[in-house]
Order: sequence, then C-alpha cells, then structure tokens
Amino acid sequence: MNDNVATDPVAVIGAGPAGIATALALIKVGTPVHIYERYSEPRPAGNILNLWPPAVKALEEIGVDIDDLGASCETEFRSHKNKLRVEVHFPEGVVEQYGGFLGLTRPDLYERMLDALPDGIIVGNKLVTDLEDEGDHVVVRFQDGTSITTPLVIGADGINSVVREKVWGLPPVREHGLTVIGGYTFDVPAGVRTDQAILRHSRTIQASHTGIRSKGRSGVEWWVLQASDPKKPFPSDLKEFALESVREFPAELTELIGNTTEDHVFSWAIRDRGEVPQVWAKGRVTFAGDSMHATSPYAAYGAGMSIVDGYFLGQILHGIDLTDTAAVKAALSKYENARAEHTAGQVKLAYMLGRNFHYVPAPMRPLRDFVFNNTKFLQKMVGDSNPKEISSQLRAMGDDLFTPAPEGAGAA
Repeated sequence: MNDNVATDPVAVIGAGPAGIATALALIKVGTPVHIYERYSEPRPAGNILNLWPPAVKALEEIGVDIDDLGASCETEFRSHKNKLRVEVHFPEGVVEQYGGFLGLTRPDLYERMLDALPDGIIVGNKLVTDLEDEGDHVVVRFQDGTSITTPLVIGADGINSVVREKVWGLPPVREHGLTVIGGYTFDVPAGVRTDQAILRHSRTIQASHTGIRSKGRSGVEWWVLQASDPKKPFPSDLKEFALESVREFPAELTELIGNTTEDHVFSWAIRDRGEVPQVWAKGRVTFAGDSMHATSPYAAYGAGMSIVDGYFLGQILHGIDLTDTAAVKAALSKYENARAEHTAGQVKLAYMLGRNFHYVPAPMRPLRDFVFNNTKFLQKMVGDSNPKEISSQLRAMGDDLFTPAPEGAGAA
C-alpha cells in the first residue's frame, strides 16, 4: 500500500450528507481533507428522512453512531381505501443487520454525522467562484478572494452545484411538477404503528406516513405529495392545505397532521437535473450526491445514495498516491463504475413513479388503479425488484472501507 504523499488536503465542496460522508470516509482511510461550505455552518435542507440499508452500513463504517438512529419499518403501498398493493421485501438477513426502511429526522442525521467529524474540518463562508485544474493539482477560488491548492476536488454542493457548472456546465432543471408537504410528530394517534411505513395513493395524491426515532423518542413522519405548477406559489398555510388534501384518506392521516406543530411542517418542490451521466470526473475533479444525481423522494434514496457515494470514495481512494495523476484518474474512473449505473437507475425509477402516480391522463387513471390493485405489477417493480437492487449495493460495498468487494459482487 502506498501512503498518500500529497501535502494539501482533498477539497470537498459542500457540507451536506454527501460532503460530510466523503470527509468522514477519507479521514477513516487516512487521507487529509477539508470541507468548504458556502454558509457559515452546515444546515439541513428539510425535516423528514428515510434511509435504506446501504446508507446505514456506510454510516457505521465511516464512524457515525447508528445506535437507535431511526425506526426500522415494515413497508407497504396501499390505495387510499386501504387496498394492499405492495409489500416491500428485502433479501434474508438485511433487515436484521441494518434495519429495513429507516425513519428519522434530517436534523438528527446531520447531528450524528457532525458529531463524528473532527474539529476544524469544515471551513465556512466559502462560496466557490472558480477552479482551475493545473494537471498535478487544482486551484479553487472563493468569493472572499481567497484560494486553495488541492490534489483533488469533490463537488458535493447540491443540485445547483457551482463545481459542476464550472467543470461540465449544468443541464437544465427538470421540474417534476410535484410538491411535497411533510412533517413529524411525537403525538402518535392510537392504532398508528411506529414500526410501519404505509404509502397510500388516491388517483391524484400520495399521503403517507412512517415511524421515526429521535433522541430516544418514537414518533411518526408524514408527507402529502401532489401535482403542482412550479410557476405558481404554493399555499402559505401548509398544514391546512395538507389537511384538506387528505380528506379521502384514512382518518389517521388527518390526526397525524393535526397533531403536528407548525414548526415541524415544511414543503418543497421536486426537481432534478435529468438523466445521470455515466462520466462524472474530469481531471482531478469528481462529484458526489445531488451535484450529480439529484433524486426525487419517490425513491426515498437521495440522502442515502449521497452517503454511499462518500463511502465508495473513501474505499477507492484508500492507498492512492494523490500526487500521481494517472492513479487519481484511474481511481475516479473506478468510482464512476461503482456508482453511475446504480444512481442513474434510482433517479429514473423515482421520476417514473412520480409520472405514473400523478400525471397519467384522467381517463386512464381507473385502468391504472385497477392494474395496481389487482395484479402483481407494482409488487414486482417496487416491492421485489427495487429492494433487491438496493440491497445488491451491500455486496458491492464489500466488508468495510478497507475490504473492497470482488469485481461484479454488486450484481442484483
């Protein structure tokens, strides 16, 4: 094994889940790193969150405390009239080891990840304005007039990535025409299980809930998702609008929303950057998280894939001499091979589900719902195939950061 001999730390741009996970993984394998964050300190974007097993494994391996991190939930898709459509099935042993569909709050995840990060790694108030790849190093310039020299830049600065814009140019935003209102409460109505996730759909609206754990407490997060015009402002009274939207759903949704305080209710429009490219790196610059594969929450995997990106970067860069340009480029190519196809598939699936549930023409919706209610189509696509694909990532991740999987181990 060669020790990294570069004198300057790797520069991770952005202190979201992708950036923090990348830094933690690099630290674990002995690579110096700094995170450069545009704001004075990291701040979670949103309130509710779910994680699949690969992200839980990655968090544990990069040093994050996963004890009682979230609620492991049995997951079902149902109609708004409670007709069972899908039971999500994981391969044997996965749930026992990593939990199933884990419900938690986004601030709690940030807190756990930041607690694992050594002091001095995050440098705040650093907005990137330009970067120049000089062949054997990269110069990164910031809005405050300062600059750094680094052997490697990892753009983890989100869907509006400045790094991606400078390196590749940004493809246009793809509006999904969907808006989510979501919240969480610890005032759980009788009969609502905190170890269960139920995703319900009417002909036009998704209204769902899943158990969460937060600082030793059990609660429930909920979300209401429906078609919207991204050019029009969303109603200001989010809670009242959510309550009105779930009238035809089981009463537990109304109770959960009613029990949620206003400060625990958020909304966000769903958008991405379209299809995920197969080539991410250019020279000594690569990407992680939403900067390259922004994902609709219909896959419930955006933050999770970002965390796993960081894990793979740590594993693949372990032992690489960062002064060796050829070795760096080969490692970044290997990283793309590990991540591009899988993340592209999840982005595509999430977009497709959003279109199928919310943008099928009105005359076709009864037929769509008949198929969902009376065939195994949705079960095979969402309940069986996708968990197998996600779980295949556990094999692709190898035993740990220092033990990569054999070539092809992630095949579903």
